[in-house]
Amino acid sequence: MAEFATMPVCALARPRIGFLGVGWIGRHRLEGILDTGAVEVAAISDPSRDMASEAQRLAPDAELVTSLNDMLDAGVDGIVIATPSAMHAAQSIEALSRGVAVFCQKPLGRTAEEVRAVVDAARAADRLLSVDFCYRFTEAMRRVRELLDRGELGHVYAIDLTFHNAYGPDKPWFYDPAQSGGGCVMDLGVHLVDLALWSLDFPKVLDVSGTLMAGGERLEAASGRVEDYAIATLQLETGTVVRLACSWRLHAGCDAVISAEFYGTEGGVALRNVGGSFYDFVAERYRGTAREILAEPPDSWGVRAAADWAMRLAKGEHFDPATERLVDVAECLDRIYGRPPRR
Repeated sequence: MAEFATMPVCALARPRIGFLGVGWIGRHRLEGILDTGAVEVAAISDPSRDMASEAQRLAPDAELVTSLNDMLDAGVDGIVIATPSAMHAAQSIEALSRGVAVFCQKPLGRTAEEVRAVVDAARAADRLLSVDFCYRFTEAMRRVRELLDRGELGHVYAIDLTFHNAYGPDKPWFYDPAQSGGGCVMDLGVHLVDLALWSLDFPKVLDVSGTLMAGGERLEAASGRVEDYAIATLQLETGTVVRLACSWRLHAGCDAVISAEFYGTEGGVALRNVGGSFYDFVAERYRGTAREILAEPPDSWGVRAAADWAMRLAKGEHFDPATERLVDVAECLDRIYGRPPRR
């Protein structure tokens, strides 16, 4: 990423980073963070020795370790977590409690209670905590957010969000609610809820309703299954109605259907994927029947969230109060799943 490759960071001052889990996602984030030049990759851990060795080829000076504790004992300043969802909260809390900053794959926790515990640990340790909400960092979403921030759409009264995936995850743990916390809502819907709330600076959510389905049938509570299709509605204190839909293995006619559409009294704006792509996005502004393209491919955005965290860490940043908003997103997911609130 060119915009992250020229940061003037003294080699002696660079934070030491560990990577916990280096499958495709973890390795991709490792490459992006390396490109910033802001940090030193000090340790790598993965249950697969082959995966760990492949990642080490990107960072030859990194030590291969067998556990999170070994990584923390190696004296890292931050860790990147890309492990199964059930491990995220406990691993994040362990690192933060030992004074180590965290960048974690979504979801940060399987429930709002888990997410709240991680945020509390980050605040207590005064350490930087970020989650890989990568779609915030697309050029298309940046342009959407600019229009919203300037108030050019007037009162935004409706947001429609979609993330349909023609495939399902290939790891068995995704389909075990105890390990994953949920199905397509936890995997894909979390991005949609985040984009809706983040784009409007996190207004209060007054009401949430949702319908979960599996195999074309309504999913009953405590069924031991995860949803592969979901729809939900959020009512915000601003008067905005948010509608979202997400799915795995939908007969969508393409690989993916991804969009975030914002409709206001003075116009509309949308992020949309192009040609069923998971990676190519366009931003369009609407005025009546007219449309204007604000951003279009190519845009190498996939590692920007991770690179942003690495550079902030290199600058010496600590706990960010905006991290509290991670709990807001998790609470919405709990309400979609019908989980009772806990305090």
